[in-house]
Amino acid sequence: MKTLLILFVLMNLDKLPRTGHCTETRDQVLTITPTTREQVDILKNVSTQYETALWQPAAPQFIKEETEVHLFVPANSSEAVTDLLQRHAITHEVLLANANELIEMQTRNDSTDPRSGSTFYERYHSLEDIYHWMNRIQQDNPATVKVILIGSSSEKRPLYVLKLSMNNRPNKKAMWIDCGIHAREWVSPAFCLWFVRHSLSYYRQNQDITHILDNMDVYILPVMNPDGYHYTWTTNRMWRKNRSVSKRSGCIGVDLNRNFDANWCTEGASDEPCTEIYCGEFSESEPETQAVADFLRKNKDSVQLYLTIHSYSQMLLFPYSCTLEEAENHRDLLEMAQEAAQKIRRYYSNNYRYGSGAKTIYLAPGGSDDWAYNLGIKYSFTFELQDHGRYGFLLPPSHIPKACNEALTAAKTIALKVIEKTQAPTSPAPAL
Repeated sequence: MKTLLILFVLMNLDKLPRTGHCTETRDQVLTITPTTREQVDILKNVSTQYETALWQPAAPQFIKEETEVHLFVPANSSEAVTDLLQRHAITHEVLLANANELIEMQTRNDSTDPRSGSTFYERYHSLEDIYHWMNRIQQDNPATVKVILIGSSSEKRPLYVLKLSMNNRPNKKAMWIDCGIHAREWVSPAFCLWFVRHSLSYYRQNQDITHILDNMDVYILPVMNPDGYHYTWTTNRMWRKNRSVSKRSGCIGVDLNRNFDANWCTEGASDEPCTEIYCGEFSESEPETQAVADFLRKNKDSVQLYLTIHSYSQMLLFPYSCTLEEAENHRDLLEMAQEAAQKIRRYYSNNYRYGSGAKTIYLAPGGSDDWAYNLGIKYSFTFELQDHGRYGFLLPPSHIPKACNEALTAAKTIALKVIEKTQAPTSPAPAL
């Protein structure tokens, strides 16, 4: 009888309640609010002492009192970090308890064929899938879509731009959209795909996109940071930078949005290669940055609108981020962002903050939007997509449609305003 009892217990060990230190720990996201200077200093040190990933703000130097911090804590650091916070009475709670499951769900993919239906655009896709999608889109739309190779990454992956052009009007203007400059912001490349699908599906059906595409070509770079994006799919979902190797340390990666020549490496960036906001050895040191800058320099006379897509925090930002000074056409930019935010609120009941980058969040020199503005593209915006932090960089695929439609509403609102302010009205088509 005793033998049978022992066998029964052994066979059912996994079904017994787990208590104390046997509790399974998982990757978590914590929301933490420091209230004193001492607590701020402790939090600043957490990301260097423990294996964690700071989600919000972008770097420890931006942590301040009475402001929420979002921290990704892997299972192997969970107990130590939680104990430290409790010991110093730092207010915190679990924002996401099942980060592992979310990551697994987001990398599960049923189809790589964009012709398999609209659900293709409601999922996240690997870099290989996105390259395949670009080729298929060009093959299916040879008269209107062109794939342009503008350069390659530090690991020699191609940087492909899609050009959408619906007509051959002389002296035609253009807009630029780039996505995925920060590797872990997966909803950003999802938006670039969504924008292309909307443009091709609704041209001649939707009045706004038809007017935009009749008056502007569109250049779209779906993944500006292909090495980092690939790395988030294969190795570290929380990776932010590119994957170049620092010559003066063992650390990997440059923040491509600190690498442009706009007050490069001043306050708000770091010259330390191991930090998340490392500015690089010099401005445009990274092949990804240089490829985009070279392309825009060649096309600066036609490109009138620059959009760069990020996540998360729901904001519509414009220059400057590299200085507290106001842009020359600050009022125009403010009015456009305000109207876009109002439409998002009206159609989707979601709030987006708007304003110049430096005053709305913090100083961030070396950004692509400021650089494009200084180049002469006077309508330059950074969109921060969903959400406010409930899921952060792990926004579930089910949220992709609303997040992308919000950004699409903003993009169309601003593009229509740019056409109105910069181009002579086109003659209406004659009535049949």
